[in-house]
Amino acid sequence: MNKIKLLFSCFLIILGIITIIKKPINLGLDLQGGMHLILQAKPTNNQPLTRDSVLGSIEVIRNRIDSLGLTEPSIRIKGKDQISIELPGIKNPDEAKAMIGDTALLEFVIAEWAPPGIENLPEEKQRILIGEKGKLSYMEDNNASKQSIKRPIILKEIALTGGDLSKASPGTDQFGKPIVNLEFTPEGGTKFYQATAKSINKPLAILLDKRIISAPNVNQAISGGKAQISGDFTPTEVSNLIIKLNAGALPIPVEIISEKQIGPTLGKDSIEKSKLAFIAGIILVGIYMVFMYKGPGLLASISLISYIILSFALFKLIDATLTLPGIAGFILTMGMAVDANVIIFERIKEEIKKNTSLKASILNGFKHAYVTILDANITTLIAAIVLFWLGTGTIKGFAITLSIGIIISMFSAITITQALLLSISPLSQFKKGKS
Repeated sequence: MNKIKLLFSCFLIILGIITIIKKPINLGLDLQGGMHLILQAKPTNNQPLTRDSVLGSIEVIRNRIDSLGLTEPSIRIKGKDQISIELPGIKNPDEAKAMIGDTALLEFVIAEWAPPGIENLPEEKQRILIGEKGKLSYMEDNNASKQSIKRPIILKEIALTGGDLSKASPGTDQFGKPIVNLEFTPEGGTKFYQATAKSINKPLAILLDKRIISAPNVNQAISGGKAQISGDFTPTEVSNLIIKLNAGALPIPVEIISEKQIGPTLGKDSIEKSKLAFIAGIILVGIYMVFMYKGPGLLASISLISYIILSFALFKLIDATLTLPGIAGFILTMGMAVDANVIIFERIKEEIKKNTSLKASILNGFKHAYVTILDANITTLIAAIVLFWLGTGTIKGFAITLSIGIIISMFSAITITQALLLSISPLSQFKKGKS
């Protein structure tokens, strides 16, 4: 049984080393810098400002940011009507701001081209042409000389919205230009068919955030639940538009009211010095353990290194973000891991004084130490869970790091240390250790 524990521990450690080498760790805003934004939510006539609408906006923003490949952004409510966003390691702030702040409200509107010069007509004649429910707008287009012109268009009836969209994906038209392919839900497909049936020989305007991005003329009713958005798009614009459409529209409009570029709290030199201090600390702890407990102290040092490897590997596997509070939590659990080994060794020494066999002393020592270690760690784990539940931002990061460290430290102390003690022969060193 002990051999299985030892082999399993070795397997996990090797796997942990491979993970650490292959997978980079995510650093938080305080360690690598980034951008901090504060958004102001704005109610509309159709959507009052509520906590649910703000939470819905946070969910949409999170989906958009995840599509940008950013790791562990911090997005939370600030007050009643603001959203705080931290983006560590952001490389293109302007793209992120455009992705976050746009509402991305997609609308297909039944329309018709207005006669040129309609804006110069008297208001009464304009109203007759536009109709009671119509709205005059302008579609930017290029003429034969590639000059931008504005064509008047009358927007009449919203036929369907982004809520009827199932999926948006990239594509190219017959000329190789980038376009956006749309797939509608079954209900959306029916609405689109009805809209195109009403718009034969007329334009069907496609609006994004109330701005016309395309207004193709419809030749026939279109079934099948699919459509395209074409225009003078760049591949990047198509990609960003797809991200917005797939993430959905923000329930309420938001405005960026504060923007800060944040540098790392610790400079590169300070981080390098911190690494050296960390290594020096491990070495000093190892020397102390060997001095106090001789051979078993060396095994405890090996167990501590195993704890560090497994903890960092788990951080990387779950894509946790390492912040300064997180490092504090990790150091705290390192102390708990050392403390667990000290408790175990003292219990074993007490058993040895009873003149029991070495193996029995080890097993009884672990048995008696187990309850103390479990009580201390479970108490701290409960506190970490409460911090994660009630805390925000960096407090949650501290709680996650603390929780992972507690679980790994218990495993390394109870499983790895025990397997090493039972497997290595010169365990009589306990008798030479200081009482």
